[in-house]
Amino acid sequence: MFKQMTNGLAGAIAAASLAMPLAASADLSDDMVKIGVLSDMSGVYKALEGPGAVIAAEMAVEDFGGKVLGKSIEIVSADHQNKPDIGASTAREWIDDGNVDMITALDNSSVALSVQGLASDRKVITLNTGAGTTALTEDQCTPYGIHYVYDTHALPVGTATAMVKNGGKKWFFITADYAFGHSLRDNTSAVVESLGGEVVGDVEAPLSTNDFSSYLIQAQSSGADVIGLANAGQDTVNAIKQANQFRIVQGGQKLAGMLVFISDVHSMGQDIAQGLQFTTAFVWNQNDEAEEWSRRFYDRHGAMPTMVQAGVYSAVSNYLKAVDETGTDDSDAVREALGNMTLNDMFVKNGKIAANGSMLHDMYLVEVKKPEEASEEWDLLKVVSKIPADQAYISMEDTTCNLVNN
Repeated sequence: MFKQMTNGLAGAIAAASLAMPLAASADLSDDMVKIGVLSDMSGVYKALEGPGAVIAAEMAVEDFGGKVLGKSIEIVSADHQNKPDIGASTAREWIDDGNVDMITALDNSSVALSVQGLASDRKVITLNTGAGTTALTEDQCTPYGIHYVYDTHALPVGTATAMVKNGGKKWFFITADYAFGHSLRDNTSAVVESLGGEVVGDVEAPLSTNDFSSYLIQAQSSGADVIGLANAGQDTVNAIKQANQFRIVQGGQKLAGMLVFISDVHSMGQDIAQGLQFTTAFVWNQNDEAEEWSRRFYDRHGAMPTMVQAGVYSAVSNYLKAVDETGTDDSDAVREALGNMTLNDMFVKNGKIAANGSMLHDMYLVEVKKPEEASEEWDLLKVVSKIPADQAYISMEDTTCNLVNN
């Protein structure tokens, strides 16, 4: 889609745009820009994106000036309830009847795949900040789908590599039984095995599991050096808390949280989480710019931002920049502009959106501080190492996305 316009036609349009006032050249459907935030507002992932994602989107609009091309910007939001049919139904209603121009958040991989496919059929951009599965940019990639914050390839590159190199050769997985969990387990297993490790067992647990005892007993008796938690949100919190009750770490096994958020660490408490290493895209106090924005977010939300909430702010901000640059909310023009931009803000430095839709940026291996190392309530993480973008993400040479010429 990005090469449909010939150079001559592109030049003529560019010249015409320069010759007219910006407001006159603006081409906004429904005479406004409408952005949908579709997230888990009430379930297991509420704390990691949820209502905080709406706040982040609203902050992005406010910081942009409240208008784009002289026209209003509206944020709408809904709860997908971690159900693909509800997510798709909401997205269809937003697009067909509500004139929504872009959808973001989507913090459930099954929901995200459903919504991305439907939105692409209708030529609507999705800037996915919350889901993890690499299928979004691999076998189910679309011309209008962008995967913005992290994926299940980037997560194990840091965490699993560090743990295997430190002696964690044998792994047992407790896996969330849906697309995200399966993708995270499979990608982590590939990293472990590429480094000479092995997977000695796996058990799948339903989403929103309260009692992990039977799964932890299997893991404890497996002989594994590392128990990999291929889940997220409250499921991860529950599993780690119950592992502490079983004294699994005290018994010599290590826990690997394959997707952990600062909200999870805060919920568990540093006494339980201290020393836990995981991979993230954002640390709220990693630099002055991130800290300034995060403290403003805290004032409105009462918690420091997770990486996906920070990602929503960045995604919405850069989408609006692309609309402003092109003078239109036409998805083809905006997607092309996004692909040509180098993204720099409080969330990302030197980010690039690749042809398969993956937003390529550095990731960070972090460790939970000991309680005595923290300077304040949310000073929970320290950066162990930076994982460069070209190591974190699937290369365009290796991608299976049919939009990329291999």
